[in-house]
Amino acid sequence: MTSVTGARNAPRTVLQGFPAGGPRGSLPAEEFARAQRAEGTPAEVVMDLDRDLFLVVVARQAGPGAGTGA
Repeated sequence: MTSVTGARNAPRTVLQGFPAGGPRGSLPAEEFARAQRAEGTPAEVVMDLDRDLFLVVVARQAGPGAGTGA
């Protein structure tokens, strides 16, 4: 898994990437994200314009003490 920071600076973990130039467009990524959501993982699809990929990502949960300066 790869970590990325999105436009809103929310740290996210990439579950899988799919080529944007594929014949089915974003559909494979959307199907994968839907399957992840069915299993309880709050996955969403985002576009990585630099790498020309659809990424299925989940927001990383803040750990204990996150944001407290500790």
